[in-house]
Amino acid sequence: MKTALSQKTVSIFVEKITMSKLLSDLGVNPLIQQALIELNITAATDIQEQVIPMVLQQKEDIVALAKTGTGKTAAFGLPLIQKVEVNNDRVQSLILSPTRELSQQIYNSLIDFAKHLPEVKITLLTGGAQLKTQIEELKSPSHIVIATPGRCLDLIEKNALDLKALENLVLDEADEMFQALKDDLMPILKTLPKNRRTLLFSATMPGELKDVVHNYMSKNTISVNSDRATIGHLGIEHQYMVVEPIEKLDVLLHFLSTQEGQRGIIFCRTKAAVNKLAKNLAIRKISSGALHGSLTQGIRDRIMEQFRAGHIDILVATDLVARGIDVKGLAYIVNYHLPDTHEAYVHRSGRTGRAGEKGLSMTILQKEEVHEIAEFENELGIQFKVIEKAKEEEIEWNNTLVWARKVFKTKPNREIPEEVKNQVKSIFKHLTKDELIEKVLANYRNENS
Repeated sequence: MKTALSQKTVSIFVEKITMSKLLSDLGVNPLIQQALIELNITAATDIQEQVIPMVLQQKEDIVALAKTGTGKTAAFGLPLIQKVEVNNDRVQSLILSPTRELSQQIYNSLIDFAKHLPEVKITLLTGGAQLKTQIEELKSPSHIVIATPGRCLDLIEKNALDLKALENLVLDEADEMFQALKDDLMPILKTLPKNRRTLLFSATMPGELKDVVHNYMSKNTISVNSDRATIGHLGIEHQYMVVEPIEKLDVLLHFLSTQEGQRGIIFCRTKAAVNKLAKNLAIRKISSGALHGSLTQGIRDRIMEQFRAGHIDILVATDLVARGIDVKGLAYIVNYHLPDTHEAYVHRSGRTGRAGEKGLSMTILQKEEVHEIAEFENELGIQFKVIEKAKEEEIEWNNTLVWARKVFKTKPNREIPEEVKNQVKSIFKHLTKDELIEKVLANYRNENS
């Protein structure tokens, strides 16, 4: 049965790819098409195929349900760039997203799309940059503004950001924004022109977001659902294993050893947990970096650059910060703690299995949390596979290998006197390399048993 379903899924996916339209068939203008060709983007994704013609040709509000990695940025970005009236110096489109990282990612994409339209002015407004600098920047014309809600509200309250002529509002990752940033977002919505057009993109539609759609969007709002988003996520295998609290770190280390050479993200519920786990990995010389909201933007940017460049293999992150992480080829994500919401699980698992690739979402649970798995399955329409944790002996041997790699990566201590080094050498001088390794291993096991 499982094999038949898998074959059916593949055939549907292949059929949809075959039927995909070219972006050039959706009314995108030639100068934007040229930029897309240079970016090796030609075929439209499902969400782009549905949304781009609507934004270009119609005036209704749009609610689009689409998971991460399905091409949402181009779905709203391409038509908004095309619709810019370059002789109008007012802000015409505002794009709000929940994190600095995601806002930066959207900004970079739109700059790439508008490469051959230098008269289109695009501005990025997020925390981490000097407020005074951004106020000065807004004195020059800007057609499209990309912002996080907190910084956007700051600039509105200082009368530095004029949105009275706003025509288009994009709410990206709307479920996350209304969950975590509602206090900043609601005042913004109340100040915007009522005749604006709203494009809302979300992976899920919780009850609170439905209220927002009802209260702040047109009665004639068009709903769009990306089928291909779901098919894309069929490439993710959802697993969980049950552990005792005392063995959680050791089980994680064993899992990471099975993924050696691959890149992934480990999610924790709080920044304190992120710091603690990242410290434990660093002690063991495991290549990793920590990301959470209390870090400065400069530090976060540097860690992300190292991760994208492959200098570190593992990110340890909180949910909100990870929203802007779009890195190809992530083999796995680990839920070191279960997320607080079903929506957060969708976004966590959506970091892997992107662009048609396979992915793994592994959750490490304690016994009292197992009952929550059924809730995630029912709410999200997914199925988890139970994985037996590694045996105690396997974990012990893996910890030995982790220790050996740590020793290998340890830099020599130049402060140890030569006399001491020579004395140590004289103690070991009659041992062969193999004998020394055996004695060192035996000593390690005795001290850690």
